[in-house]
This record gives sequence, structure tokens and C-alpha cells, in this order.
Amino acid sequence: MAFDEGLAERIRERLGTDPLITEKRMFGGLAFLRQGNMAVGVIGDELMVRVGPDDTDAALARPGARVFDFSGRPMRGWVVVAANALAEDAELDAWIREGHAFAAGLPPK
Repeated sequence: MAFDEGLAERIRERLGTDPLITEKRMFGGLAFLRQGNMAVGVIGDELMVRVGPDDTDAALARPGARVFDFSGRPMRGWVVVAANALAEDAELDAWIREGHAFAAGLPPK
């Protein structure tokens, strides 16, 4: 599955030159990892965000969000955000901050 390079570039612009961030192809898309822990990624034209199990319900209440269900088994702590919910930079920024903050709280891999 190809991923939206435009969305990937928007994410790169927001993460800047943080040396703790790396990119890796995963799930048929592109993941952005902080010290080896996935924070956000792109699958198709959608954004994957690692929000953590405690914040899943709140994340799912936001426009365009649904449970990340890549393998037929829903993954609590992860959400996918539809492309139409990311048109505004402020929305994308908020999701990236949330995913980055969760990954920052994990031990480096």
C-alpha cells in the first residue's frame, strides 16, 4: 500500500530536525519513531497515532478518528485519523503532539 507523501512531508515539517525521530516503513506505510517507539505514521492518506490505552476513548471521540485495526484485531492505544479531519494544520499539529508525547514517555528501544 502506498502512503500519502504530502501528509508525510507535513509531519516531517512539524517534527523538524529532532535527532530522536527516525522514519521507518511499517504496516505498508511510513512510521515516525521517537527513540524507537512509534509516535505517528501514514497509511494511505490517513494518520496513525499512538495515544496509549488510557487516552484511546478520548481520542476516538475526536472527529475522523477510529480504532487502528490493521490485522483484523483492534489495537487499543492506537487510532487512525481520516484525511478529511487533517485539512487544518492545527488538527494535524494536535495529533502529532499527542503521539509524540506518548512515545516520549516510553523507554528508548
